[in-house]
Amino acid sequence: MAGAKKKILIVEDDKVIAAVEKDFLEINGFEVVVEHDGIIGQELALSGDFILIILDLMLPGKDGMAIIREIRKVIDIPILMVTAKLEDTEKIKGLGFGANDYIVKPFSPTELVARVKSHIAHYERLTQKPNKHQTPNEIDFGWLLINNSAHRVYVDELEIPLNRKEYELLYFLASNPEIVFSKESLYDRIWGEGMYGELNTVKVHIGRIREKIEKDPANPLHIETVWGAGYRFLK
Repeated sequence: MAGAKKKILIVEDDKVIAAVEKDFLEINGFEVVVEHDGIIGQELALSGDFILIILDLMLPGKDGMAIIREIRKVIDIPILMVTAKLEDTEKIKGLGFGANDYIVKPFSPTELVARVKSHIAHYERLTQKPNKHQTPNEIDFGWLLINNSAHRVYVDELEIPLNRKEYELLYFLASNPEIVFSKESLYDRIWGEGMYGELNTVKVHIGRIREKIEKDPANPLHIETVWGAGYRFLK
């Protein structure tokens, strides 16, 4: 018997766009649930067994940014935000709140499907049980403790909340101190080779991590910008 289809939630108030998204995703083997109201969409996201959420930012009832904030308190499945706005501030805000990627209307349905498949594949790789011999279970620099088994981070013994991408990025950098990584290599490592998106995503997440672990985020001591090269972690 074939395995159960992977479920995707679409929260989109434009019924024509939602129908096109649904048709293309179903053709590609996904089970799709569509909701047009933001409040109900959030309830479905938090209660349903979904592998990915496609979320419009402009919604009746509750806007997409507010929904992302609430969802990220509970679940960490991929969120692909859909926006008609082109301003970088909107993109950065959504990524900062915890969205994994964005796509701007109008877009090609085939591009949407490609992004969906890429994010799901990357998420499934990350959620597989890790090989204990591949990564250290704990990183301890005194001021910073990362428990990789529990995915918990402590700064000066105080637990710091990080979303999945922030954790993965910090863990990778802390696992490779003193090494400079370009934005391109970090994007490929954390978001996956072949993923669609912008390198500014890396900058946004670095900024959010600094706000959480640095005493003075404007003058960071531990996540250093190497101008023209990338970033490196200093113990």
